[in-house]
Amino acid sequence: MRFHRIKAVFFRYLYVLRKGPQQLSDLFYWPLIDILLWGLTSIWIATTHVEENLPLILMTGLIFWQITWRGSIDVSVSLLQEFWHRNLINLFASPLKLAEWSLGVILFCLCKLVITVSFGLLAVYLLYSLNILALGWIFIPFAAMLLLFGWFLGFLAASLIIYWGHQVEALAWMVGYVFAPFSAVFYPVSVLPEWAQVISWCLPTTYIFEGMRSILQTGSFPLSYFWMSFGLNIVYLGASLILFSFCFEKSRQKGLARLE
Repeated sequence: MRFHRIKAVFFRYLYVLRKGPQQLSDLFYWPLIDILLWGLTSIWIATTHVEENLPLILMTGLIFWQITWRGSIDVSVSLLQEFWHRNLINLFASPLKLAEWSLGVILFCLCKLVITVSFGLLAVYLLYSLNILALGWIFIPFAAMLLLFGWFLGFLAASLIIYWGHQVEALAWMVGYVFAPFSAVFYPVSVLPEWAQVISWCLPTTYIFEGMRSILQTGSFPLSYFWMSFGLNIVYLGASLILFSFCFEKSRQKGLARLE
């Protein structure tokens, strides 16, 4: 065993770490997200009366966030797979249109999501005896709203990836969690500082998570929350699709080969 070889391996990965800001996400971004999410959740639990259905609220929030997360990551990673397999040029040199690719990916993501959520519901029930479907039929439109926002995040990340390539591929995993602390996944919006509450009410996910807690705690749901979420989702998803088309066209003009 020689120290100079150990040192060489150390500096080999150190130089990779310094390559770009996205390489530092493991050091700073993910720890910060965990601190924010679970710190705010702890503050809420500590400052409120202990709810009998608190475990159900937290587990429902977790399952619901998985819907948004899977919708986001499946879209952007599907694009990245074409990068990794060096298939991007082959794919779009065919008669395939960008809209056809997008719809195909959305259909594929939807199938994966059904499997993932079904498994999650079963696991929570078997491990913790908690029935997420206690929400009733409202689970389906709630899930649809969260999925639409997930697709918005996915196409937002895909827009940046198709334009800048591998140097921003970490955004596929990072972009969704930028919005997680503001979405009030595990705690009410009132826990957030005032400036963060303004951002929170601009997100369609906030209305769904607040509505979920309202149903589990009081049995009622403000219908206006659903329509606010739906309206914001349509605006955001439409904007992300336009941005994706714009970035793809700009990238195509520069040459898709540079991305591989």
